[in-house]
Amino acid sequence: MEPEIQSLQPEAQPAELDNQTALTPEPDAEDPWETRAIRWIFLGEDRLRSGWSVVVFCFLLTLFSLAVGFVFFKTHLTGPQGHFTATAALFGELVPFLAMLGAAALVALIERRRNLLAFNLTGPRRTLHFFSGFAAGFAALSALVGALAWGGWLHFGPVALSGAAIFKYAALWGCAFLLVGCVEEGVFRCYLQFTLTRGINFWWALGIEALICGDLLLRGKGNGLWGVYGMAMLGLVPCLLLEIKKSPGAGFWQAAWVTSTLFGFIHTGNNGENWIGIFAAAAIGFVFVVSVWVTGSAWWAIGCHAAWDWAETYFYGTADSGMVASGHYLSASSQGNPLWSGGSDGPEGSLLVLGVILLLLVALLLIYGRSKAAALPVPDVEQAA
Repeated sequence: MEPEIQSLQPEAQPAELDNQTALTPEPDAEDPWETRAIRWIFLGEDRLRSGWSVVVFCFLLTLFSLAVGFVFFKTHLTGPQGHFTATAALFGELVPFLAMLGAAALVALIERRRNLLAFNLTGPRRTLHFFSGFAAGFAALSALVGALAWGGWLHFGPVALSGAAIFKYAALWGCAFLLVGCVEEGVFRCYLQFTLTRGINFWWALGIEALICGDLLLRGKGNGLWGVYGMAMLGLVPCLLLEIKKSPGAGFWQAAWVTSTLFGFIHTGNNGENWIGIFAAAAIGFVFVVSVWVTGSAWWAIGCHAAWDWAETYFYGTADSGMVASGHYLSASSQGNPLWSGGSDGPEGSLLVLGVILLLLVALLLIYGRSKAAALPVPDVEQAA
């Protein structure tokens, strides 16, 4: 009986409408042309166009970050940059986390979505995917560290912590890197990946890639610029072929090209980065996009991201983007050719990281399989100009 009732009275259950159902009325043909033009500029398929959505999100994210950061600074929860401690990292990451939640919630409200979980966070078996991602991240980083130690490019020193301090710093760094995973995956694999998918095509993607590379080229600043250029060039031909063939799901992969390159781009400001580390950041960003495709949500990526950083910084005590944290469990130092040891960048700057990322991608596809992609929520598709 329920299917019949719903089909006969579709408007009697507004609270049950799917996220993807249009919730705003279609423009009236008798509306003034100015009104129709404004609607066409800002709305696509009865929702805010993805480009404007990104602009609004970035504005709100910046605004909330400044506001929350100001409050935290005045209350002495955060201080000057430069101290890579567990407490500083925890409160430092809490600022963008709260800002991201506020920005995403308001954008979801503007777009008339049920809540911010609509941005690639509503897939099945979320808890299982999070913990399996956590296990995968720890295992992948451990494999990388093990390979470096086996080759003589990384040497362990004495254990740096003892007693209750082991558990204290494990928890503090765990919370800090969980926030890191939530913020970076929330921005790139949740909001941006979801929003760009519904409105991007190859030419828009190519334009964004050109802007990213052009910015780095003109400013001549940042570390590991060729890592960004490498990801931009790597995605060019596959995305062009998807556009030519008008392949279903092309928007998802064109968005993946953009978000992965952007992910590498934001890491160019880190101290001690090299081109391998930047390319590795972009590449693992692509692996995280693939995890969204095969699991239906970003929870695996959040767990994997948090565990990778926690293992690298706290458990093994290696450099992370050129910084060594205080309050780490083991002690490790790089030795030998920076091409293999990673040098000041740490394990992420070693060529071996690319093999580990490739293995992580293969394992992800073997475990979850392409057939699981049916669980992925498909965003509203607007006509990309």
